[in-house]
Amino acid sequence: MYNEYITQIKNELINIPDGILFEQTYPCIDTPVCSEHLDTLPNGKGKKISWKLLTGITIIFQDYLAEQISCNHKPEKELLEINYCRYGRIGWNMKNGRSIYLGPGDFSLHTRQLCAGSVMTLPSGHYEGLTVCIDLSQFDQAPPELLRGTKITGQMLSEKFCSRGNFSLLTGNEKTEAIFSGFYNLSENLRKQYFILKSLELLLYLSEFKITSGKEPGKYQSEQVEIIRQIHDYLLQNINHRITIEELSKQYLMNPTTLKSVFKAVYGDSLATHMREHRLEKAAILLTETNNSISQIAKAVGYTSQSRFSTAFHEVYQMLPLEYRRIHSNIH
Repeated sequence: MYNEYITQIKNELINIPDGILFEQTYPCIDTPVCSEHLDTLPNGKGKKISWKLLTGITIIFQDYLAEQISCNHKPEKELLEINYCRYGRIGWNMKNGRSIYLGPGDFSLHTRQLCAGSVMTLPSGHYEGLTVCIDLSQFDQAPPELLRGTKITGQMLSEKFCSRGNFSLLTGNEKTEAIFSGFYNLSENLRKQYFILKSLELLLYLSEFKITSGKEPGKYQSEQVEIIRQIHDYLLQNINHRITIEELSKQYLMNPTTLKSVFKAVYGDSLATHMREHRLEKAAILLTETNNSISQIAKAVGYTSQSRFSTAFHEVYQMLPLEYRRIHSNIH
């Protein structure tokens, strides 16, 4: 489902008030006390847990329930970010006029010069992921012992993946999933050691990665992404109607093929699949919070046939609408 992991993220943020971004930093191992501070996060809440590992390497675990987050940091070209999306979706409207979106398993590389002053958008309203941040000058001046004598440097990675101030988006695979999943669910007494091992394993993987030519997936003009977000809002506001791709194409002056491609890049599914999930989630809410008939609810979420609605609902929730209402209803 569209919000399959949202409960897990909510549990991570259960003690954080709305409108607050909680940040916690664990320093080097010889400094026993971590630091904490609060910042504001309008229209949402979040948590960032940072670990300073080897010289020049910091990892940041991030959980958000929000739609947008401003990147207020300075334009630092010497800081390279490797961003990995675990759950949800995340995107940036970069300063070069391009946009990039990550879905579960995807990761990207760019310097903080490119994303400074930009806005991170969370199309699904929730996100969990991590960032490996490399200070290029510090890392190259004091490289980890395991990498000494190799050609793996921060500058090499920056030139390979972020040449001419650009960014790279990479689709996850079995190898990268094994690397990134290794950052999670660790015993407390060994987690920092695992963080170091996994960070170095990631750098080894990237050093051997072969970049292929051609258009990279997930990169689009910011204007296209903004139109898609307008289309998405329009569809949600008119969820009781079935609006075709052709109608949207004419209304928003976007080629149907481009519309479908950019929509899938931003929201992770085809337009039809994405809206189907929204329709059925809305139906589930109406079933539990109203006394409306099944026929009325079906029409309210865009189904002209009650039987088709019931079939679609059963495919997703493994029970018919009336049974779902009986089990979950908030009406007494």
